[in-house]
Amino acid sequence: MDRRKLIPIVLVLALAIAGAWYFGAFGKGSDGELQLYGNVDVRQVDLSFRSGGQIAEMAVDEGDRVKQGDILARLDLDPLNNRLAETDAQIGVAEANLAKLRNGSRPQEIAQAQARYSAAQAELTRARAEYDRRRPLVESGAISRSLWDQTTAQLRAAQAQAAEAQQALSLVRQGPRAEDIAAARAQLGSAQAMRNSIRTDIEDTALVAPESGVVMTRAVEPGAVVQPTQTVLSLSIDRPLRVRGWIGEPDMWRISPGMAVEVSTDGNPRTYKGKIASISPRAEFTPRTVQTESLRADLVYSIQVIVSDPDDALRQGQPVTIRVPGARTAKDK
Repeated sequence: MDRRKLIPIVLVLALAIAGAWYFGAFGKGSDGELQLYGNVDVRQVDLSFRSGGQIAEMAVDEGDRVKQGDILARLDLDPLNNRLAETDAQIGVAEANLAKLRNGSRPQEIAQAQARYSAAQAELTRARAEYDRRRPLVESGAISRSLWDQTTAQLRAAQAQAAEAQQALSLVRQGPRAEDIAAARAQLGSAQAMRNSIRTDIEDTALVAPESGVVMTRAVEPGAVVQPTQTVLSLSIDRPLRVRGWIGEPDMWRISPGMAVEVSTDGNPRTYKGKIASISPRAEFTPRTVQTESLRADLVYSIQVIVSDPDDALRQGQPVTIRVPGARTAKDK
């Protein structure tokens, strides 16, 4: 027989076989029960501390089931407590300094500055009187030039001291500058921010379970020094239990979110209940993880199923069969 005549026959047979595989893998026709395949989703989170330190306690071991909010591990608190005490002392100093500036000068300080100014004024009066008394004497030669120069220097020094005392009295009366108060307030705020940061680090010394699940890996032991973001424990999150299934493009019209499904696994007589939570809006090629002998090149859409009554017999990564009893049929079109 001519080989060219065999080509159409082979193509027809291939399409027939492909159709048989499709209906066996992704459904049983538009009028039959819809049966899909997939796997239990693997949901795992690696837990770590946000700050480094030495492990003081590991409260769980591999295989332990934990609840959301359980404390799984702790870091040594001593270094952070020491830093907190030091920061509290700095805050005390900053608060006292700010209060001092806000309160301004005390009456005693003003009186002290006034007394110094009065003394400087008295000295200036004495120096000026001595200057006036000796001026005629130096002109007549009754006193030496060196004594006159000394008298002049004493007057100038008294004038400078009086001016300085006057300015000091003015500053004490006016009180601290606004800039100094602002700087003291900023210094206090910086110390308070440091304390808040340390308190956050103290809270982070407790590693808390973000979700309920099972401890898969215990990566470190008490006494080990860990760095920030270094994995300490790995937690498998199995509630809610999610199943990832796949449906061929020709059967997309038969399902919708919210439909009830039945989930089963090989060797387990129990049938689990669930519902379709979502359907992917994007098509993709059949993944290798689909447990079927279907055509690998067909485009499929992923669906997510939430199992409402899971137990420990349904494990992550396990292949499952998904039946959709309420799938639409040709009569529903």
